[in-house]
Amino acid sequence: MSIHFSPIFENFAARATGIDLRQRLSAAQIEQIHAGMNRYGVLVFEAQDLNDDEQMQFASLLGPIEEEAAVVDVQLQRLKHRQMIDISNLEVDGSIMAVNDRRRMFNLGNRLWHSDSSFKAIPAQYSMLHARVVPPEGGETEFADMRWAWDRLSQATKDMVEPMICDHSLIYSRALLGFDEFTEVEKLAFAPVPQRLVRRHAGSDRKSIFLSSHIGQIHGMLRPEAMALIRELIEQACAQQYVYSHAWQAHDLVIWDNRCTMHRGRPYDDIRYKRDMRRLTLADSASTLEQSA
Repeated sequence: MSIHFSPIFENFAARATGIDLRQRLSAAQIEQIHAGMNRYGVLVFEAQDLNDDEQMQFASLLGPIEEEAAVVDVQLQRLKHRQMIDISNLEVDGSIMAVNDRRRMFNLGNRLWHSDSSFKAIPAQYSMLHARVVPPEGGETEFADMRWAWDRLSQATKDMVEPMICDHSLIYSRALLGFDEFTEVEKLAFAPVPQRLVRRHAGSDRKSIFLSSHIGQIHGMLRPEAMALIRELIEQACAQQYVYSHAWQAHDLVIWDNRCTMHRGRPYDDIRYKRDMRRLTLADSASTLEQSA
């Protein structure tokens, strides 16, 4: 069965229909999904009533799943698979987290514009987030295309930023929110890693600017100057007229390409309403320093 893609927002983001992700996919269907990702950057699969094992099975067909989830308080994680990241406000017993819970404070960083796992030596390729329970309002996820953002830069800005190398870390992004309660083990695990600021997206053969709130330094620049530049670039790249906002429905599965997009979660009443979202992340093939610019 062929998959049909309907653009949602310009030529960025598309709705994918004609497929049940609980079924074993053919090689042709897998290739169609990769082709859709290369073109649109974000794919929305509606009404996919997956369980954890089915989500794991589908993800493994598209690429290698990241083994290490970047979370705090690992002993309190409630999901079956250690590779699956809990983007929720729930305790192990299903109750809502306390307002001052350390995990909740850490997860507020998801409201900043970022690219998943840019803080890892080998960053992410795809992320796939599945909605199990959604609040009655709020909690949208916004997406912006970093290839389009690159195209909009002036030539002078392109010439300036193209050779730049940035350090990425979860410690940097959480510091923007005033969160610094990391253990010594977490500080070691989240130590900064270097990435190119400009990369070439292999699937579309287009240049992309590799921005993220995880950036905390540009090599060879004074840090305040570097951070002012990163903030300006993010503001330009994520201006509202260039952003697709996804309003979640239960059983939506959304896949995005971290090599050419940024995203952020939007607020919802997480003290009153439950939200259960589960993410798997696929690893890229190499560090951006090893990939062609």
